[in-house]
Amino acid sequence: MNVEEINSLVLAYIGDNVYESYIRHFLVLKGINNVNDLQKEAVKYVSAKAQASFVKTMIENNFLTEDEIRIFTRIRNHKGHGHPKSCDVITYKHSTGLEGLIGYLDMTNNKERIEEIMNFIIGE
Repeated sequence: MNVEEINSLVLAYIGDNVYESYIRHFLVLKGINNVNDLQKEAVKYVSAKAQASFVKTMIENNFLTEDEIRIFTRIRNHKGHGHPKSCDVITYKHSTGLEGLIGYLDMTNNKERIEEIMNFIIGE
């Protein structure tokens, strides 16, 4: 199957899993051993507001390639139904776009680029 043909929200679904798993591993390796503390710290990275902020910073710093911006924009502009009450529509769409980009990179087996993006996000 051509990855370009996969539904945008399916790519975001995959990307959400990859992204959250990466953050959880990062926090555990950072030495956080309490589940409540892990959850509090994880929110700083996995909330829609945080993800939207990260992707905005990546775009402003020309960190994403033209192709990655195209993929992000396609997923961000997907006509979805609603958004969580915890954030506005634009924040949610940017967050979904980032997750979708991660999902796309995962489905194309571009683990190295996922690693670069995640390192940008965690500040390494």
